[in-house]
Amino acid sequence: MAGLKIRKLAYNIEQINHEGGPSADVPLQKVCALAVIHNPFAGQYVEDISFFMEDLKPLGLQMAERLIAMLGGADKVQGYGKGAIVGSAGEIEHGALWHVPGGYAMRELLNDAKAIVPSTKKVGAPGARLDVPVTHINASYVRGHFDAMEVGLNDSPKADEILLALVMTTGERVHNRVGGLRPEDIVGSDGLR
Repeated sequence: MAGLKIRKLAYNIEQINHEGGPSADVPLQKVCALAVIHNPFAGQYVEDISFFMEDLKPLGLQMAERLIAMLGGADKVQGYGKGAIVGSAGEIEHGALWHVPGGYAMRELLNDAKAIVPSTKKVGAPGARLDVPVTHINASYVRGHFDAMEVGLNDSPKADEILLALVMTTGERVHNRVGGLRPEDIVGSDGLR
């Protein structure tokens, strides 16, 4: 992470016992890791930015390792997602730099999870919030795991920063009852079913 300037790291955990119905036997847990970094491309157009993904890879692994530990191990993780908020002096493409380092870090540490890691990004001011989409780690069509976690920090991102986010969950939505593919029916060969 030699070329990376990290201003702050933040981690959060939510435990959802119920959503107005009966309490779950096992509460759903959602965790997020946020990193606020300096955007080296802020205020200018730079044609080749892809090299910066290499600088972000160790950060992705560090954040993913911490989330797995917060949930009690890789075997507890069933859902994941990622996202970025780019400060106002940057462009949305700078947030796209997080796709590979964030996604592959989680997939690698989760026993080569099969499903693509859902993602979102936007340009925003300090205090902007982002709904990070979540799907099952091995089969994107598992409806009970279609979810999101809202993330953000009150002072981030500043104009020349990027807020990077990773999210992991332990299961399906509490009170899931919309049918579709169940986790126990996953084939696991294509990341979809």
